[in-house]
Amino acid sequence: MSLIVSLAAGAQNGVHAIAPSLASADNPIADFSDTPWWLSLIKALLVFVFLLINTLLVIWFERRVIGRMQQRPGPNRTGPFGLLQTLADGLKLAFKEDLTPKNADKVVFLLAPMIAGAMAFISFSIIPMGPVVSMFGALAWAWCATGLLVLAVAGVGVYGIIMAGWSSGSTYPLLGGLRSTAQVISYEIAMGLSLVAVFLYSGSMSTSQIVASQKSLWFIIPAFFSFLVYVVTMVGETNRLPFDLAEGEGELTGGFHTEYSSMKFAMFFLGEYVNMFTVSALATTMFLGGWQAPPGIAAINDGMFNQGWWGLLWFVIKLWSFMFFFVWLRGSLPRVRYDQFMRFGWKFLIPVTLMWVVSVTFIRGAQLAFFGESTRTATVIVVGVISLIALAAAWLWEGQHEAAAVPAERPEEIDPFAGGYPVPPMPGQRLREPSQQAERSLAGSTGHPELSDQEESRG
Repeated sequence: MSLIVSLAAGAQNGVHAIAPSLASADNPIADFSDTPWWLSLIKALLVFVFLLINTLLVIWFERRVIGRMQQRPGPNRTGPFGLLQTLADGLKLAFKEDLTPKNADKVVFLLAPMIAGAMAFISFSIIPMGPVVSMFGALAWAWCATGLLVLAVAGVGVYGIIMAGWSSGSTYPLLGGLRSTAQVISYEIAMGLSLVAVFLYSGSMSTSQIVASQKSLWFIIPAFFSFLVYVVTMVGETNRLPFDLAEGEGELTGGFHTEYSSMKFAMFFLGEYVNMFTVSALATTMFLGGWQAPPGIAAINDGMFNQGWWGLLWFVIKLWSFMFFFVWLRGSLPRVRYDQFMRFGWKFLIPVTLMWVVSVTFIRGAQLAFFGESTRTATVIVVGVISLIALAAAWLWEGQHEAAAVPAERPEEIDPFAGGYPVPPMPGQRLREPSQQAERSLAGSTGHPELSDQEESRG
């Protein structure tokens, strides 16, 4: 008993010793304590307008780029270069008839698109888009930089999808809602695990601290595997090609929003594109230094291009590079099969990301002298052991994959009517002539009475 008490006392003393350092390390750099309420309101309004304008532009950009990839012009009639085409489509949606199915749950049917659209905008509120700037004579952070809430808000946004599918009172929207919910939840797990490595390298979950810790080295280099996992999961999270399985028109018509029209449908459409900007902004913040200039440009004139409104420019450039990646994927890759997509997420992506997080934990422990004073030697040893384990796991996985891929032996000659119905031969096989009894059984299975011996003799 005395041993337990002494251990508890030692643990308590240790917690009190490290608590001040952890608190100081995790405090957000951005301080909003002296920001007037009217300035916060203006910043929120500017972010809202920024997302709306960028959504209009990216829809036009997507149609133009895919048109070029498919050797056609794309929208080029409404406005200069077709820039007003998206606005015209939005006005058309606004004037369309707003239909509600007879069997729909009216309240939930109306609430679903509102949740989907609102959560998309709220997710963007944590993204630091720039350093301290001067706005209307007051110093302010551009625009917002609070705690990490993207995954929590995305989890709430799933309710909009499942509510839309369930409340429509139709089979296809229900199946599309279930598909989309399972897909988003599955890939949120891998997305959250991919960000754990970033938290370990930065020592904080605050987005402003994460951006500041990338001043000398962007996390895309040490956390390269987390970046690859995040890129895959952000495409699955936003239901975009090749992972737009919830809207497979050949299987589910339009998915969870099949029964929606007019502005309700526009809310889902707007939420999808704003979510694309949100996940792209989060990738920029976590892996590409956020609003900071590229390393070569950042060194010019003592960091002149890392001050003031320059940060917003670098942030927007990085953001739109991810948007081009989304468009490029849509114009290049076909839709994958749903079972393959879910198998990839649960059986490969999540286990491998878990092992990566454990590996980064040991690497960071070695770098912080948890395994001895010689941090460089300890880091090399840890990386070597992790590499050997990864090679052994890859070798075992490849052996099992090759053993499972051994094709079954195929007979050289098959009876096409052996199962009661005709089966075509595989390449390299030859057909066996069907017997008279098989022909009779086939005729019986199709509803024709069997011929007697006298009828056969008469032909």
